[in-house]
Amino acid sequence: MSLQIQEFDVRSPCSAVGHGGLYHSQTPEGYFAHTPGLKIVMPRSPIQAKGLLLTSIRDRNPVIFFEPKILYRAAVEQVPIDDYELPLSKAEIIKAGKDVTVVGYGSQIYILEKAIQLAEKDIPGLSCELIDLRTILPWDIDTVAESVNKTGRLIISHEAPQTAGFSAEVTASIMERCFLRLEAPIYRVCGWDTPFPLVFEKFYLPDALRCFDAIKEIIEY
Repeated sequence: MSLQIQEFDVRSPCSAVGHGGLYHSQTPEGYFAHTPGLKIVMPRSPIQAKGLLLTSIRDRNPVIFFEPKILYRAAVEQVPIDDYELPLSKAEIIKAGKDVTVVGYGSQIYILEKAIQLAEKDIPGLSCELIDLRTILPWDIDTVAESVNKTGRLIISHEAPQTAGFSAEVTASIMERCFLRLEAPIYRVCGWDTPFPLVFEKFYLPDALRCFDAIKEIIEY
């Protein structure tokens, strides 16, 4: 007798909360992105979480739904009671801009929003475009490529370590599509290539200042 599993969905907490350390603060989407056939989703907020989760449950493909733990405690939104869905594999342009494309997902979006505010205040006339991937696999390359073809610059940020992180896939794919339109190398702002430290989490995570520095560097390149 053979057993065939046609569909499964997994919800999993992920990401840092400031004191989780090696066993509780990792962001492992890169591991699962190597598995063909999976869909990987990571919401940034409660409203996004409900809509993306309902779509994931109803999707006929296996889905891993990563939930940044900080959303359990620190995120407050008025979530609609009615049933609604948000599309998988469709990125969202949170803020339009013309000078640099900034891409992230999950709770890192809030860090990027702060970094963009700092950069636009510091550099007169600067306009950054912020994109939330929402779905890591299959990701929305068309939206990101269209933005980079407009801005000529790309920064990707995530909490996971840089080496073999999902930002590397985004970098390679955008290089293939947008190489002749790039005005600067693609920048990655990620976690360090070390085990996740317990008391030093704030030094490990890509915070707003690191992302702000990356925006300044790519503009001045």
